[in-house]
Amino acid sequence: MSALFFALLVPEPAENRPTGPRPAENHPAGERSGGSDRAAVRDRVADGIAVGLALAYGAAMVPLGDAGVPGAFLPWPVDVAVGVAAALALVLRRRRPLGLAVALLPLGAVSVMATGAITVALFTVAIRRPARVVLPLAVAHVLLGAAYSLLHDRPSFPLWVDVVVRAAVTGAAIGWGFFVRAHRRLTDSLRERAARLEAEQHLRVEQARLTERARIAREMHDVLAHRMSLVSLHAGALEVRTDARPDEVALAAGAVRRSAHEALEELRTVIGVLRQDPVGRPEPPQPDLADLPELVETARATGMTVHYTCRLPSTGAPTGLGRTAYRFVQEGLTNARKHAPDGTVEVLLDGGAGDGVHLSVSNPRAGAPGRPAVPGAGMGLVGLGERVALAGGRIEYGVDGDTFRLRAWLPWPA
Repeated sequence: MSALFFALLVPEPAENRPTGPRPAENHPAGERSGGSDRAAVRDRVADGIAVGLALAYGAAMVPLGDAGVPGAFLPWPVDVAVGVAAALALVLRRRRPLGLAVALLPLGAVSVMATGAITVALFTVAIRRPARVVLPLAVAHVLLGAAYSLLHDRPSFPLWVDVVVRAAVTGAAIGWGFFVRAHRRLTDSLRERAARLEAEQHLRVEQARLTERARIAREMHDVLAHRMSLVSLHAGALEVRTDARPDEVALAAGAVRRSAHEALEELRTVIGVLRQDPVGRPEPPQPDLADLPELVETARATGMTVHYTCRLPSTGAPTGLGRTAYRFVQEGLTNARKHAPDGTVEVLLDGGAGDGVHLSVSNPRAGAPGRPAVPGAGMGLVGLGERVALAGGRIEYGVDGDTFRLRAWLPWPA
């Protein structure tokens, strides 16, 4: 209730309100007109409350003061007229709070009716200006109260009574104004903090989306590069072997069809993850160490010679480690199929809990002459390096004599 009264009595300054039109897409026309209408009504109500309080306080002080006694500096009708004019001038307090207070202060030395308007003006200044500006005005108002008493021949009360009463009322007014100022600052800081936290949350969400997109991009490369290299290999064989028997052509064409079909199925799986809502179905299971023998057999079925050695424990490997190891071997086989399809590929996995996992894929440097080259930009090794780094491991690759070696180490906590 007090906050509502503050908002009515002292609305926001006019310079703090947006004056330009707001975007139509964010604020419909009805909402814009409704907000401006409510602000205008609130301003009028606030002006009415301020003027009414000033008139009520001044009217209460007229019979208690010296306006009606003989020897008054101003006759009471003139005193009342000055007070009413000062109260009506309060409609300017939102635009010129300090100037209005300075203009009304001298009236406090001659008109008791004007003290209500001066008190409201000081209250408004206390909300808008710092204490170093407000306190001198408050002291001046109290001293002018002493001057008001001295200007009368026979004052109704002793001088100290006038000073104490005016000081108490002025102190209460500016104290309340300081409280409202602190309340507004606290509210503004809380709003800024909430807006900052909301912006940070949006940044975190966006970063999470970018990270997930990068992960899915790596998955798509790993899945499609492996399958499409099989398609390219068999298609190249069909192109080179123009004298192949019909049954050999049919076998190669079937391998192309199966590889393309499997690539499409795996692509649908990855795209399905992209289309899922945050509360949608869980992500499908990803391959791990247990799926490596099947991967090697698939490569052998295409005609590759693969020597596979796995000295890892059959159970106990972390899920992330198994997935990274699977993608490592898959990328190594894909590269070997591209660049040395007729060579022998050596795949070795060794290690265990506490020592980590050592992975190695090696193949001859050059392939058989006459085969069409499979295009590649090296992005697979770049993505594989990022995947291994995210798992806390390290990777190295390069040519050693006539052999291309791809090696990595992955941590396996004890």
